[in-house]
Amino acid sequence: MSHFSVSFLTQGALPVATTSFLLAFPALFSIVNPLGASLIFAQVTGGRSRREILALAKLVAFYSFMLMLVSIWLGGKVLVFFGVTVSALRVAGGLVVAIRAWNLLQSPETMEAQKQKQASQGGKTVMAPNWSDAAFFPLAMPFTVGPGTIAVAIALGSGCPPGESFLAYEMGITVAAVCVVLIVWAAYSGSEKLVSLLGVTGTRIVSRMAALVLLCIGVQILAAGVQGFAIDIWKHMKAA
Repeated sequence: MSHFSVSFLTQGALPVATTSFLLAFPALFSIVNPLGASLIFAQVTGGRSRREILALAKLVAFYSFMLMLVSIWLGGKVLVFFGVTVSALRVAGGLVVAIRAWNLLQSPETMEAQKQKQASQGGKTVMAPNWSDAAFFPLAMPFTVGPGTIAVAIALGSGCPPGESFLAYEMGITVAAVCVVLIVWAAYSGSEKLVSLLGVTGTRIVSRMAALVLLCIGVQILAAGVQGFAIDIWKHMKAA
């Protein structure tokens, strides 16, 4: 192990990375919902050969990872450039996530129909002559990585606690994104088997459980944003 690696771990970076991973993985997994999305993926890729489905799943997973990676590492900086504070981002992101999770808890059928509409171009099955044309749009974005996922990724990437290692924190979130994307790849590749194994009822049960976790995470992100605003107001009052 190199001197940099030893120094990186001994400075407390590993606990920071582990904590950020444990925060980011359930958030990203719940909002992406690979198991539920795989059912729709199986429907919109109906008629394709096994080779094409495997290649499409791999390409969609790659594009999804790139979207999350850019959001995690650069999203917060772009918003700061436009004058959007981290607290405002957390409040907005928390609201988006909480509303999405609540809708999924109340009516998963409606969310499934919306996802299917996103994945199928104009309500038609994805059957373009070149299957790779549909990999980025609409299957990677907005079907797999939509506005909610991007908001969560930006909020997570901008949430490094003061005094902690920024690099370790971001690496933990990045590893979480990698794990989620690998699950997306596996779920999409085996979407036909998952359909027969879980069925519609089983998938909706998993989706509701994920939605409950997602609702809690959305409230937590929102609370962190409100706390940030409260701290800023308190500092301004003390300064005055």
